[in-house]
Amino acid sequence: MSRVTILFDNFPNTDGYPTLWGFSVLVQTPHAALLFDTGSNGRILMRNIAKLGINLKAVDGLFISHPHWDHIGGIDSVLEANPRLNLFLPHSLSPLYIRDLKRLSGGVTVVKESPTKLGPNFYSTGVTGEPGEHAAVFDLGEEILVITGCAHPGVESVVQKALEITGKPVGLLVGGFHLLRANDTTVRQTALRLQQLGIRRLCPTHCTGESADEIFAEIFGAGHEAGGVGREILL
Repeated sequence: MSRVTILFDNFPNTDGYPTLWGFSVLVQTPHAALLFDTGSNGRILMRNIAKLGINLKAVDGLFISHPHWDHIGGIDSVLEANPRLNLFLPHSLSPLYIRDLKRLSGGVTVVKESPTKLGPNFYSTGVTGEPGEHAAVFDLGEEILVITGCAHPGVESVVQKALEITGKPVGLLVGGFHLLRANDTTVRQTALRLQQLGIRRLCPTHCTGESADEIFAEIFGAGHEAGGVGREILL
């Protein structure tokens, strides 16, 4: 069994979790445990991690989707708790920052434009768009899990790349879809396109926007998963 737990988000799923603008999830599969992004604030991230009973020393790696502040703000706190973490970073991060993170971690893999295998059943879509973002893809056997930070290159494009990498359907898509300022027509077209791409379940959160989330819930019905800090989704 695999599990996705939302650690940092703009809103809570369960009362009692502090929230700020940003995004972070923990992905646990039979092969590894991976932290995806670190939100905007390390103190808030660590409070939520502790409240959820998560042991960061048991986490294998940290995947950073892109260099925006609301996804990298908690890196120092995470590495203080587990300096042995292997980091998977987009080349869009500052070279000086990457240099420093090499000194502070268990190792760094810098991902460029090409889709890249990062470990057993674990891939990057490759860094594209502005500011230079990649998504994480986990092969779970018959289907895949896709995690996106903000989907700046376009969430449809992210999913298409994931399908090309594995040739398997998306069982679950989680993350920010970058539709906060999009009109309803654009959101509806995006949701229908994702449905056509065969996504079984999705959890739109962070920069997706409340209005857009309602449209996804309408179109995907039971395939729509609520987001927010504290939410756990089983696969």
